[in-house]
Amino acid sequence: MAILAMQSAASGLRALNTRLDVTANNLANVNTEGFKASRVNFEDLLYIERSQPGVENANGDRSPTGLYVGLGVRTSGTQQDFSQGAPIPGNGPLDMLIDGRGFFQVQVENDLGSGGIAYTRAGNFVLNADNEIVLANSTGRRLDPTITISADAEDFSVGPDGQIWESIPGQALPQLAGQIELTIFANPVGLSQVGGNLWVESAASGSPITGNPGSQNFGTISPNMLEGSNVDPAIELIELIRTQRAFEMNSQSIQAADETLRSIAQLRR
Repeated sequence: MAILAMQSAASGLRALNTRLDVTANNLANVNTEGFKASRVNFEDLLYIERSQPGVENANGDRSPTGLYVGLGVRTSGTQQDFSQGAPIPGNGPLDMLIDGRGFFQVQVENDLGSGGIAYTRAGNFVLNADNEIVLANSTGRRLDPTITISADAEDFSVGPDGQIWESIPGQALPQLAGQIELTIFANPVGLSQVGGNLWVESAASGSPITGNPGSQNFGTISPNMLEGSNVDPAIELIELIRTQRAFEMNSQSIQAADETLRSIAQLRR
């Protein structure tokens, strides 16, 4: 009956509402460093089987099709796009861009990330009060392994291989302050998002693989640059319009089903 149509359309409205939420979040983060856009994947629900295909009748003929009535749609998950965002010029000595595969490691609470480590593509780093390199976000997560710049350093620089060199008064040559390490995953789409430009390991992502920038399978560091958001506003606006139109069509399905039920209820009059 029309009640199935109403239920299917209602499931469509719920799924489209999720897509609208994800699209709005993508647009809200169009200027967030290292942000990765997400898309919503849908899947159809169970079907009511009213007639099987291939059923043989008395004459030996087999029906070429069956009769199935679907029960709607649901969101199967959100999938992140880990393509690299556009490079933008940085304005700090510790601004870094990963050119290629890899994540920076930062220290977090043990209950937030596996082993107290989270991962980010945002390279906007600064020094804290202890001259440690930290992520310039609301919580100031320390880079892991921790790298401390000498208090008397006159200058420091970051190389493509992730080595940080500092100039110390009285030293003829620059001194190595530390080595930045990167991490890759077999399935980065499986990482869990925890906010603050951070991801954490999950059972779906696989175990972290750590190495130095520029080594096999790892990207290199571009100093004085930042990775911008990979959100394409034009695509997201088109997706917004498509979602709105689909929402309207599902609403019309509910109205049509409601009118059908009203007509059935009035047949006895």
